Amino acid sequence: MRVGPIQAAEAERFKRVAWPLMPVVLRAAQCLTGNAAQAEDLAQETMIKAARAIHSYRSGSNIKAWLLTILRRTHIDWLRAEQQRPLKLSIDQEGVEMADRSNTLGGQFDGRWSQPEELMSRFEDETVIDALRGLPDDMRWTLLLVDVEQMDHADAAAALDVAVGTIKSRSHRGRAMLRDRLFERALKRGWIDAKEQPA
Repeated sequence: MRVGPIQAAEAERFKRVAWPLMPVVLRAAQCLTGNAAQAEDLAQETMIKAARAIHSYRSGSNIKAWLLTILRRTHIDWLRAEQQRPLKLSIDQEGVEMADRSNTLGGQFDGRWSQPEELMSRFEDETVIDALRGLPDDMRWTLLLVDVEQMDHADAAAALDVAVGTIKSRSHRGRAMLRDRLFERALKRGWIDAKEQPA
């Protein structure tokens, strides 16, 4: 990454190909931080780094994946600096207990409500984002890229520097964990019939 001023042609290229995706970067930053001011700072720092590195962007490659990779690395740098948590997080490190790790069908509570996917679509964005923030980093990043930003598995894998199979597995497990986190809220809102509630 360059430390000095960028050339006029590079500034123009950044403005043309990267700047229009500032809302995407800001939305991802808000999902990661849960704080509007921190999200703006994180997004701004990401875009500054992207402007300085625009010469390394290969035309025709996925600009969204490129920017979100820079965002991810910037966020990791922030976490390191603040010493809030380790660089690499796993489900076990976060202390998240999965009710049944061998369960490949879905979340712990999926059998207690009909059509969990349809119910999830009824939640407002802020509620889903709040539940998403509670997931371990690897799951949160995967769902953010695949479900929120609609990136394909290959681009998400490249952005997170993992195998495509890992993205598929994390997507499946992450969605199940997200449904489990939203189950109680669905109960409180009366979206689940009494017959579907746990005994």
